[in-house]
Amino acid sequence: MSEAVPAVALLGESLVSGGEAPTEVDVRSLASAPGALLGLFFGSSLSGPCRQFSASLADFYERFRRSRGSGCLEIVFVSSDQDHEQWREFIRDMPWVCLPHKERHRKLKLWNKFRISNIPSLIFIDASTGKVVCRNGLLVIRDDPEGLEFPWGPKPFSEVIVGPLLKNNSQSQDSTALEGCYVGVYFSAHWCPPCRSLTRVLVESYRKIKESGQKFDIVFISADRSEDSFKQYFSEMPWLAVPYSDETRRSRLNRLYGIQGIPTLIVLDPKGDIVTRQGRVEVLNDVDCKEFPWHPKPILELTDSNAVQLNEGPCLVLFVDSEDDGESEAAKELIRPIAEKIIAKYKAKEEEAPLLFFIAGEDDMTDSLRDYTNLPEAAPLLTILDMSARAKYVMDVEEITPEIVEGFVNDFLADKLKPEPI
Repeated sequence: MSEAVPAVALLGESLVSGGEAPTEVDVRSLASAPGALLGLFFGSSLSGPCRQFSASLADFYERFRRSRGSGCLEIVFVSSDQDHEQWREFIRDMPWVCLPHKERHRKLKLWNKFRISNIPSLIFIDASTGKVVCRNGLLVIRDDPEGLEFPWGPKPFSEVIVGPLLKNNSQSQDSTALEGCYVGVYFSAHWCPPCRSLTRVLVESYRKIKESGQKFDIVFISADRSEDSFKQYFSEMPWLAVPYSDETRRSRLNRLYGIQGIPTLIVLDPKGDIVTRQGRVEVLNDVDCKEFPWHPKPILELTDSNAVQLNEGPCLVLFVDSEDDGESEAAKELIRPIAEKIIAKYKAKEEEAPLLFFIAGEDDMTDSLRDYTNLPEAAPLLTILDMSARAKYVMDVEEITPEIVEGFVNDFLADKLKPEPI
């Protein structure tokens, strides 16, 4: 078998076992049964929640393998520990396999590929294809402790949302009322200040979209800590909500979309397919809702509201002189062909693109980014920034052409570039 085996391409040829005496494990031997899953457990020995979850996961893992056999599921621990001894001590109680501590570059690629922003995190992938089956394994372990819903694959939104939805006048309507509509699935909570700020803007956006004649509705999925808090918060919203008491349905929606933080607004088309997972950014950037339903753009202009996406994985950032009105648009056209090519290539594989593409002009946000990453003041300047790895790649050339951009991107994806520290 060749390196084309998905598990090998992701994890390398071998892993190490947990336990008192780690041994080398051939990746091809893992999860060998038809339909088997690999669970990628991202965590750190320094995190109390990771330690707690590891204990819960160990109970689930051993119970699951006793009932279904060892070939259906394997867990792979992917650590962010810098210290080898701390890592070694942590894996001592793990009954599964681990990415070797020395594989730091592969670890970072995995964290970037799956857009890991919080730990602990558990993502289930199909062992034979490498495709994501479930992005929020923490909720699987909590909600399905006996593994009765294995293999936890995604279900259509129309199936998961089935049931009554509340209106804030205490009445309810059936979820079938959403058929034929664009739908915003809004994960939020009253205790979260950024959520409350977004809700105030979203109420106005909702009104404008409805007044424009678009078939659009929003469903609030609460992360409030009590029903009273839910009721108080929902009273400010003109849309629908999953009842707070229906914890099962709320949890399944969190699992379906792999929610790792709030506020999150996911926009669906009338078929239930995702238009964008960045509804929060779109609402803040497009207050007049002229670009609704906010289909993703291959290239973004860096702003205060979308700068958070720089932390979601590697980003190509082309810095330009924004005092020249035409330079920003020219820069977009320069990198558009490679951006569209990369996005289309990974969309065909049902995967997220491994790079986001930004144009950065001259403003306070750009100045802060240059200062933080210690970049020169030159413009135009072509870079790839990987915040999670604290690494940058800079293309130092006098003239930036489409061929240079494409070569730079391809060399990065092929691991041919040498990073500089941020």
